[in-house]
Amino acid sequence: MKKNRRSFLKVAGLSVFALSSGLGSLAGEAKADVAPGKYEAAPLGRKPLAAKRWAMVIDTRKFKSADDYKPLIDACHKEHNVPRIRGAKNAEGHDDQEIKWLWLDKFDHAFPDEMNEYLTPKIKAQVFPMLCNHCTNPPCVRVCPTQATYKLPNGIVTMDYHRCIGCRFCMAGCPYGARSFNFVDPRKYLPEQVPNPKFPTRMIGVVEKCTFCVERLDKGMMPACVEASGGRILFGDLEDPNSVVRKALAENFTIRRKPSLGTQPGVYYII
Repeated sequence: MKKNRRSFLKVAGLSVFALSSGLGSLAGEAKADVAPGKYEAAPLGRKPLAAKRWAMVIDTRKFKSADDYKPLIDACHKEHNVPRIRGAKNAEGHDDQEIKWLWLDKFDHAFPDEMNEYLTPKIKAQVFPMLCNHCTNPPCVRVCPTQATYKLPNGIVTMDYHRCIGCRFCMAGCPYGARSFNFVDPRKYLPEQVPNPKFPTRMIGVVEKCTFCVERLDKGMMPACVEASGGRILFGDLEDPNSVVRKALAENFTIRRKPSLGTQPGVYYII
């Protein structure tokens, strides 16, 4: 039996719709496979770690030199496929193209608001580990036009690399220099022959930074730097009076980076 023109167009239209829906579904699955925040489920028997407000306390008294921080930096950068890109030095001595999640800096750069002129020369001469502060009031989130950077209910400020358009507004908004921009293809500069398949690699033209290892927390694991620190870095729920971070803050004098800005950083330093 011959089909008239209307029947033919109806069947053709349904076929195109079905095909496009299938392709769209496959594309969605492919993207979700590497999208930040969509990681593997926690291993059997291990529950995801949860908190109302994650925070970090770094006991700098237990680090004797810059070399003591190297295992922490290596663990962080290896876990997250952070490339080693060498560029020209800027006025502060940093590489202009350096990609950094966890790095070291001098006291006067790290804590310009700390006006105590009677601090010991030892403290002033130390280097301190720097990372994203996961602020309660993050200016980077407010200025991002695509919501590529956003804050989770647990206080972690994280990234969706698929949404990043490379405008670098977040870098201008961050007062801590915690964000890096990929001026070149970072996949060509990975430190390992085989990158970590459990964390997405980035591409040229996007911003990246520390995420407090949100993907590890989802698997019931502590952040890589905390795990490598041997107890010298504490991580826990700032809103839980019985957490390790609250106890450390109650028993020790701590400082934070640029507290006068009102961002409420989530990283504390025992000095």
